Amino acid sequence: MTDELRRRLSGAATSVAPRLLGAVVTSSVGGARVAVRLTEVEAYEGLDDPASHAFRGRTTRTAVMFGPPGHLYCYFTYGMHWCANVVCGVDGVAAAVLLRAGDVVDGVDVAFARRPAARRPADLARGPARLATCLALDAAQNGIDLLAVDAEVQLGGVAARRPRTLATGPRVGITAAAHRPLRFWVPDAPSVSAYKAGGRKQRPPRPAD
Repeated sequence: MTDELRRRLSGAATSVAPRLLGAVVTSSVGGARVAVRLTEVEAYEGLDDPASHAFRGRTTRTAVMFGPPGHLYCYFTYGMHWCANVVCGVDGVAAAVLLRAGDVVDGVDVAFARRPAARRPADLARGPARLATCLALDAAQNGIDLLAVDAEVQLGGVAARRPRTLATGPRVGITAAAHRPLRFWVPDAPSVSAYKAGGRKQRPPRPAD
């Protein structure tokens, strides 16, 4: 099954992203189990995408984005938050899918302890930074093989084909290539993050994988 999941992640980010809706990311970081079913994702196309961290090529920071597929790419943003991506595409070609939001389906009490400001379960992993916090993801998990049986963070339930019912639209909170409809989400899911056009006005445009 690991080989089959790897194959499903080896397509273009625009193809893999919608098939990640409904997939489950399970973390046992720190010995506490939390699982999140994905309801919202965004595709980033590497060298062909000015909003991608890998747009200008391979660096120490972005090396994991160049494959192989199925690994976790974590990055720190705005000096405050961690966000997480699933690396996809052909090995050697940068591509990733940002995990934007999901429903906590296991370890709700642990997730609330990590996100004490959340008022309801739907808010626990509503947004990429909140999702990463619920799963306790940071630099230590960068590069993890999500398909390894002994990994402390694992990915399962990747669909073989695009779901029949989904919504698409512009990516959230970026300025470069913001018009591209590369955000995919489960319609009416309460955990889907609120749309906000553009990036932070006081800062220059920056990638947002």
